[in-house]
Amino acid sequence: MPNNELDKVAENERLMRRATYSAVTVACILILLKVWAYLATGSVAILSTLVDSLLDLGASAINLIAVRHALTPADHDHRFGHGKAESLAGLFQSAFIVGSAIFVGLQAIERMANPAPITASSIGIGVMVISIILTLSLVLYQRYVIRKTHSTAISADALHYAGDILVNASVIVALILYSKFQFAYIDGIFAIAIAIYICFNAWSIIKQSFSDLMDEELPDSERQKIKDIAMSQDGVLGVHDLRTRTSGQQLFIQLHLDLDPTMKLVRAHAISEAVEEAILTAFPNAEALIHQDPAPESLLRGTHDA
Repeated sequence: MPNNELDKVAENERLMRRATYSAVTVACILILLKVWAYLATGSVAILSTLVDSLLDLGASAINLIAVRHALTPADHDHRFGHGKAESLAGLFQSAFIVGSAIFVGLQAIERMANPAPITASSIGIGVMVISIILTLSLVLYQRYVIRKTHSTAISADALHYAGDILVNASVIVALILYSKFQFAYIDGIFAIAIAIYICFNAWSIIKQSFSDLMDEELPDSERQKIKDIAMSQDGVLGVHDLRTRTSGQQLFIQLHLDLDPTMKLVRAHAISEAVEEAILTAFPNAEALIHQDPAPESLLRGTHDA
């Protein structure tokens, strides 16, 4: 692998590790702030965000471990690397998120059945504003890392932290509405809405994680791009048996090239290498396995006619 590609891989690994450390740090800070805010206000909506932050810490800690494992180079027992650890982390995060949604929903129902006043709403609003600023900063950094690395685990982490921004904003609205109108059920209503939104986020993460774990193919547009790259190389008569899958950051591509059966082996090998180089230029995070096949008579007949 060229030095510039090695440097890019090393930089991606540094970015992913920093993103996981940042998420754990932010989660710890938010937990401390929200514990204080809940004790001061008694708001179940704030409690719901506190629980969410506790779950965020657990999910981010799992992410940290999973990313470290996923970045471990391929070894004798894992010849395709350890990238699936990222998708497993996504499933663990989903379990945490669904658990938090159930807890929040139960607390909201109990609060609506037994309404209680919210005190010191200004403290709650202040803490939520700080939470939004911290979480927004984290999400912006995570999205920068995602653009650079295409990490599934960081994407899952960023998804629920982005949801936290809306959750915290909704708590501010609930506290303001309560302070203005003294509507006893507003706290519980917003908490239930938060629980539903958390479940929605969890489903998105589950789908992405299963997609990677079940070796789902790339989108048709990407597969066509690979075929077009192969067919653009001189000497390639056809492409078949294209297979693709992802494992963490790594993309694996397998395909067969139809070549003139009278072609010398050294020429066939050179064409295969040219196709591989072109594919890796378009997909830098890929590993390509290319097999050369003698072209069927139908392709050869079309070539000779031309």
